[in-house]
Amino acid sequence: MNSSVKTKFETINPTTGQILTSYECASGADIEAALSMAENAHRAWAKSSFQERSYLLNRMADALCAEQEVMAQLAAREMGKPVRDGRAEVIKCAALCRYYAAEMLNILSARHSEVENGSVRIVYEPMGIIFSVTPWNFPFWQVLRAAIPALVAGNVVLNKPAPNVIGCAAHIIALAEQVGFPRGVLQSINTDNRQSANIIKDDRIKGVALTGSEKAGAAVAKTAGGALKKSVLELGGSDPFIVLEDANIPAAAKAAARSRFTNAGQVCVASKRFIIDAKVIDDFIDAFLIETGKFLPADPLLDETIMGPMARDDLREQLSNQAMRTLSMGADIILPGGPIDGDGFFYAPTILRNPHPDSPVLTEETFGPLAAIVESQDEIETVKLANSTRFGLSSSIWTADEQRALNMAQHILSGGVFINMTTVSDPRFPFGGIGRSGYGRELGTEGVHEFCNLKTIRLQRS
Repeated sequence: MNSSVKTKFETINPTTGQILTSYECASGADIEAALSMAENAHRAWAKSSFQERSYLLNRMADALCAEQEVMAQLAAREMGKPVRDGRAEVIKCAALCRYYAAEMLNILSARHSEVENGSVRIVYEPMGIIFSVTPWNFPFWQVLRAAIPALVAGNVVLNKPAPNVIGCAAHIIALAEQVGFPRGVLQSINTDNRQSANIIKDDRIKGVALTGSEKAGAAVAKTAGGALKKSVLELGGSDPFIVLEDANIPAAAKAAARSRFTNAGQVCVASKRFIIDAKVIDDFIDAFLIETGKFLPADPLLDETIMGPMARDDLREQLSNQAMRTLSMGADIILPGGPIDGDGFFYAPTILRNPHPDSPVLTEETFGPLAAIVESQDEIETVKLANSTRFGLSSSIWTADEQRALNMAQHILSGGVFINMTTVSDPRFPFGGIGRSGYGRELGTEGVHEFCNLKTIRLQRS
């Protein structure tokens, strides 16, 4: 692998707009050292017992809980997440570790079947080094959501974090080594796109996991596919939030605001298109506006803050551009938010109604506090509107009739349907999308098996 001229990654505090710190881009020698260390670590880690892995995962969970305040403040400074949300993210990471510590034996135990004149045994073997490319919006959860299932299976993980949350990733690696994970089992490396492509092509890499944009996913898929390597992609979304006429409107509106504006709207599974039955749309909008009013952009280091700044200024500009283009195509503006003057990258919640079907808020992913409300006349139109997207990550349906929702869920094209609740990623269940939202699954049993060799051993008796 060729060396490259070192450049620097800068981390900018989105609350102030000031540079926090800078990190050097890895050299060719750094990359080679990381791959060699991972290769050596895998030889031993693949042979480690479930008991040993479980013990280390529980220790990691304990360490995460103990460090939650430090980590929450770090995330607030690096990408603007309110500290209250940062603490919750770290606790969720601990729950992830504890879940797999308890369930790995059930997930990875060999399956036995008796067949004619013999038996079949299916075993789950680790693949090797998994290259994980993770984003900035959940700087701890995203790293561990990809890494822990892979580690449970006996793989080792080389993680490339987003440049603005390098400090968060480094903190996780330090904790892993502190609790006793062998060096090289979980590493972080700061590379640019060209270097990352070269890492994927390296024969020592056996699989790739990416959470990120469509563009990044397409590039990784092309490189991994060209090298005939397994990849799992969790990409963007434009999730529909469906409210039928019999729904609990106050509950739906509260959940809608929380889903759209938490983390300053920078969530792949945030509800982005609100498809509301015409009979209740005015009531919903009134309630939605009240709930949205609680999301006042403020300093993320304050305990009372529930929405901080956007993570980067270029992302704020992109969102503002999407809103302006949508308005130019004829949408109505219900809540005129937008960029806030002054220090930092703050953006006030914005709500648009009746956007043109071809407008950016309906055809693109809007990664920020911008909501689009669309009116529907009946269930047939609702399903058509929900599926009028190239994305297919998740969706949410609100109604008092459970069977009605279950029937509708069969017709929604997405990786998940959540009824009378917003989308959540849960360690117990598979998570992922279809279409331009990616492929493969993370979490659950399926997330562990993604990077396993399912070996079939058949015995024929004489």
